[in-house]
Amino acid sequence: MSNKPVVLSGCQPSGQLTLGNYMGALKQWVSMQDDHECLYMLVDLHAITVRQDPKQLYDACLDGLALYLACGIDPQKSTLFVQSHVPEHAQLSWVLNCYAQMGELNRMTQFKDKSAKNENNINVGLYSYPVLQAADILI
Repeated sequence: MSNKPVVLSGCQPSGQLTLGNYMGALKQWVSMQDDHECLYMLVDLHAITVRQDPKQLYDACLDGLALYLACGIDPQKSTLFVQSHVPEHAQLSWVLNCYAQMGELNRMTQFKDKSAKNENNINVGLYSYPVLQAADILI
């Protein structure tokens, strides 16, 4: 086991890399590879909290992985993965959902912000988004 600090981070696979994505995340990810144990994921399970075309999401995951590599993420130094390819994320999320209290989730800003912007596309996955985030970290 490594004594390096662990970094876990991810981006939703939108297929579009912006300058903000690069400057705010990917550039730092590249610079951390030598001094940290880095785990970088495409969070496709988070992405489906709003309706997605399955083919477009699949393509966006491939594009996202290509963008990670093109920006300098080295698979010899960092672990790259697609969230849904590790079933434990969804499994632990389900268990945590069974223990999460509605009052706690009601206070989460992610649901309030996204549901206000898209009133016709609100689902339980969006409501329990923080639970999936917790599962990601605990895995």
